[in-house]
Amino acid sequence: MSEEKIGNIEDIEDIEGLWMGSLEIQGGQELRILFNISTGPGDLPTATMDSPDQGVSGIPVETVTYKDGDLRLEVKSVRGVFEGTLKEDGKTIEGEWKQVGSALPLVLSRIDEKPEIRREQDPVKPYPYDEEEVVYENTEAGVKLAGTLTLPRSEGPFPVVVLITGSGPQNRDEGVFGHRPFLVLSDYLTRQGIAVLRVDDRGIGGSTGNFSQATTEDFAGDVLAGIEYLKSREEIDSTKIGLIGHSEGGLIAPIVAVQSPDVAFIVLMAGPGITGEEIILLQSDLISRAEGADNETITRNNALMTSMYSVIKEEQNNTIAAEKLRKLIMDERANMSEEDKQNSNYSEADLDAQVNAQVQTLVSPWMRFFLTYDPRPTLMQVKCPVLAINGEKDLQVPPEENLRAIEEALKAGGNKDYTVKELPGLNHIFQTAQTGSPSEYSAIEETISPTALEVIGDWISEHTQEK
Repeated sequence: MSEEKIGNIEDIEDIEGLWMGSLEIQGGQELRILFNISTGPGDLPTATMDSPDQGVSGIPVETVTYKDGDLRLEVKSVRGVFEGTLKEDGKTIEGEWKQVGSALPLVLSRIDEKPEIRREQDPVKPYPYDEEEVVYENTEAGVKLAGTLTLPRSEGPFPVVVLITGSGPQNRDEGVFGHRPFLVLSDYLTRQGIAVLRVDDRGIGGSTGNFSQATTEDFAGDVLAGIEYLKSREEIDSTKIGLIGHSEGGLIAPIVAVQSPDVAFIVLMAGPGITGEEIILLQSDLISRAEGADNETITRNNALMTSMYSVIKEEQNNTIAAEKLRKLIMDERANMSEEDKQNSNYSEADLDAQVNAQVQTLVSPWMRFFLTYDPRPTLMQVKCPVLAINGEKDLQVPPEENLRAIEEALKAGGNKDYTVKELPGLNHIFQTAQTGSPSEYSAIEETISPTALEVIGDWISEHTQEK
């Protein structure tokens, strides 16, 4: 399918440049979105999207259409679409951002330069180590991966870790709600004498490929390509290549460790130990409770999700599955009170488009894999040392159920060197938190708790120093 770039050069000049607006999301938080619109090859319009508060930049906008003041930007990797109209003053574009079942008003305004975001823990240049932009290929998938390799300035060769991001399109810093956890983590570890490779997900930032069609297994292939690349570097000790996976990255690291004899150790930060379906149901329940939902709403939501997941597991044909899912959602909506309809994420005007977007996400290759994949059989085959940590207040990958499952699988598989720790007071992204709800992430100034950094750093040093 060819990408659509419509508009003539005179029109596009009206809207070239940087445009930014804010979405009001759950919990009254604001999330900024920035589009950079320019003229590409053949005088066709081209654009990228940034989410500054999530630390994500350079997301490709596949479809750019602009005619008679009406603008449409389609961002396939996040299943989002912006549609708006340029106002007469030429300084604002009023419209809506539609994404996975919700439509939110979004007014874009012209800005001169991108906003700079700094958190207290973000490292400040000049760094006491070397930083290098790198590009290498996952030849099997035909994908180029772009990242940053940080190298200590002491005598090499160095132990190294590859950082593996969580779910959703992430850049090399794993930007989330104005925080850059992987930037902070790589800085900390490199200062401890450990080289670090952090990489943009395929299709994001400097990496090529199609993010929306990839599964957890595809991302594992990208990590294997990173290991091969590191083995070619003389500064790296190829007997001490480790992986640190956060959230979905904690699902990917064991897959890679079982496939590659070059993995010397893995660190699972809030890594899943149970199936995706079990995690999503637990997560939905815990987050709803933290945000004050009543038992009846939680029970109803749980029943709908369980029904939807049954369809995905039992119906492999996407067209038939989509029809069944659509019927489930519409039936549920028909049974809602008027008040519940008002409070739901759907708007009547765009109900069709929103339900379709939600259904497409549910039948995506990633969701089909994630729902049913059980990490335990893979964990049982992991023979290298493992550190598994979770925050006590993690509502997204709850510690009790997941750490227990990880520990049981490692023990059952006969792994001789594993450490499992629940860290008090920390949330899913390892910040010191009050409730652990995702609505707190951007309000907390801390990016990663120093305790978590120390636990990871000390364990890796212990496992990479010469005995």
